[in-house]
Amino acid sequence: MARTLLDKVWEAHTVRTLPSGQTQLLVGLHLIHEVTTPQAFQMLKELKLKVRMPERTFGTLDHIIPTTDQARPYADPLAEEMAVHMYRNMKEFGLQLFDMASGKQGIVHVIGPELGLTQPGMTIACGDSHTSTHGAVGAIAFGVGTTQVRDVLATQCLAMAKPKLRQVRVEGSLAKGVYAKDVILAIINQLGVKGGVGYAYEYAGRVIEHMTMEERLTVCNMSIEGGARCGYVNPDATTIEYLRGRPYAPQGAAFDRAAAWWKSIATEPGARFDDVARLDGAAIEPVVRRQPEDPVARRPARARAAHLPRGARPHGLRGGPAHQGREDRRRLRRLVHQRPPVRSPRRRRGGQEGQGRQARARAHRAWLPAGRQGCRGRGAARGFPSGGVPVAQGRLLHVPRHEPRSARGQGDERVVE
Repeated sequence: MARTLLDKVWEAHTVRTLPSGQTQLLVGLHLIHEVTTPQAFQMLKELKLKVRMPERTFGTLDHIIPTTDQARPYADPLAEEMAVHMYRNMKEFGLQLFDMASGKQGIVHVIGPELGLTQPGMTIACGDSHTSTHGAVGAIAFGVGTTQVRDVLATQCLAMAKPKLRQVRVEGSLAKGVYAKDVILAIINQLGVKGGVGYAYEYAGRVIEHMTMEERLTVCNMSIEGGARCGYVNPDATTIEYLRGRPYAPQGAAFDRAAAWWKSIATEPGARFDDVARLDGAAIEPVVRRQPEDPVARRPARARAAHLPRGARPHGLRGGPAHQGREDRRRLRRLVHQRPPVRSPRRRRGGQEGQGRQARARAHRAWLPAGRQGCRGRGAARGFPSGGVPVAQGRLLHVPRHEPRSARGQGDERVVE
């Protein structure tokens, strides 16, 4: 009977079937970083346990490395504290650490493939949800929690239920300007952000087969965004050439033997899947999204201009003379706040000085929440409470800190990275 890569790798790493029905699964490679390991190491110390297979565990400083100044101690005291714990624990348990001095430090899901630690046919665990990235080279890789990090350190195994398998086929060819991120966003949009719950994804089809390793890494990285436990691409010539010469990959004749085995574990023709999803690569458009299931098509600038009325702007605001910029900013504020602007009433004639100021204060207090009517300051005088958060430096928006989270989220056109 034809088998899938998931079947082969799972069977090769099964230690036994537990009474619960789960599999005791051997973890071939364990990657750790400074965020999810301090508690795991502390639990090992309290239980007086050692790391079972230290040669299979590699660590790196990932999330806390400052952008501007990497000199120790770090300016952020919390980052420095996590670094201290990481250095101490890695030394105490005899584990290899890729820090800045090693020249191999980096994002944990990037250095694995780059160094050749990540190889086809492996089971890989890491305390980070985007561990699915490593599936690009044909590995079964999944993120785990801190307690499971402890379990892998202590036993080199995990208790897991084998997921169902969905093959995601992207056929045809991509249009110009469509890239790997657009492909995985289209997949998530079709299947849903929870569509992969309980599944592993096998990415296949002509589009996937013609992707570079970097593009495959992008696709597999976001498997978790669609709810899948892991995602992988079958190893092929692209995989083998990418791993050739990597520091931790086999060398010489050993590499040739490994390459032959890597090809043999690919899904066989006629293998059965729990589900198959198909997408037409030619129909995928470049997109930007607030959430993966909420697409906003992004056409090239000339194509967009053809669909807009004369004088219109691509962001949907009307064209016009120079003073139109002020109107644009007012409209943007109304979109964010979802309330009509506060207008200052005209002063009454007949010597009633100060009437305008009092009316403005009443209008301002009318929409402030309880307990904030006493706000004063230049921001409050302009209709915005002092203590607001400027989200567009320079001119555009001013979002009050006290505004409800749901309201603050409206109008936020962030791109998912």
